[in-house]
Amino acid sequence: MQQEATILVTGGAGYIGSHTIISLLNQGYNVVSLDNYSNSTPETYQRIEKITGKKVTAVAGDCCDRETLQQIFSGHTINGIIHFAAFKSVPESVEKPELYYRNNFLSLATLLDVSSNAGVMHFIFSSSCSVYGNIGIMPVSEETPLGELQSPYAETKLIGEHLLHFSALTTPGLKTIALRYFNPAGAHPTGWNGELPRNRPNNLVPFITQVAIGKLEALAVYGDDYDTRDGSCIRDYIHVCDIADAHVAAFRYLTENENVKNYDIINLGTGTGVTVFEAISAFEKENGQKLNYKIAPRRAGDVAAIYADNTKAARLLNWKPKLGIAEMMRSAWKWELYLKEQS
Repeated sequence: MQQEATILVTGGAGYIGSHTIISLLNQGYNVVSLDNYSNSTPETYQRIEKITGKKVTAVAGDCCDRETLQQIFSGHTINGIIHFAAFKSVPESVEKPELYYRNNFLSLATLLDVSSNAGVMHFIFSSSCSVYGNIGIMPVSEETPLGELQSPYAETKLIGEHLLHFSALTTPGLKTIALRYFNPAGAHPTGWNGELPRNRPNNLVPFITQVAIGKLEALAVYGDDYDTRDGSCIRDYIHVCDIADAHVAAFRYLTENENVKNYDIINLGTGTGVTVFEAISAFEKENGQKLNYKIAPRRAGDVAAIYADNTKAARLLNWKPKLGIAEMMRSAWKWELYLKEQS
């Protein structure tokens, strides 16, 4: 497939979606972005243009809305889909399970139906390491038996994978990949684009930067009594730009290889686990900021430890992460300072 291919990116104004659009544009692809701005803003596209020098064709709408999707496919020649649009907060999913099951499943099901009817046969799905549940085997490979799921969010991602799998079995020509990524962090190296939660952050790194800048009083460390090397949770933090590049590599893999499976699962992680306390220390070291934090009770839905075996991504996609925890913390702080300048 030619580099001039047009990719529909759902949730394109969001954190990972916007960085993936940047990577797509920089590698010669055209993009149509669909977002309902439930956890993002249209201003994201201005930042993308500032970084890439290219305008994004942006559509305001919802993946659950069949009419909106049909208008996109009738108005544009779409060669592939990267589907990010979903609710993604683990704690919120515990509080509002019906909302998560309805939105995350319906958006994927509607998109798959409309896109396959339009003849779009290449589909990348944004999945999550949360589908592995609470397991004691590390690192986690794609063949690792799944443990007990810890949140409705995790189950919506696993259900999404199953739907993708069966759609690929029953739709001739459909080729799909579910990318199970671990903990995205960091921002674009320019500092002009990053994670921008509309409400109180759920992810660790924006929580850290908002405390450091003075938006929040203290960072809550949810549990210091886990069976880990320092008592705090262990996660595989991976730079958002590395994740973005992996999505482009996955699309290229689907379109340029004749013998790919109709459905596959690939982990995206660094292969290294970092504790919450180690992440705090890395931020303080890289940015010369002392962080105010406090110990809080364990949070429902959290697993004790998880990090990836990423050998399959290296083998199939020729992809390896290039940026580590230091770059994540530096770029995230640069982004937080940029936001302060803009306010």
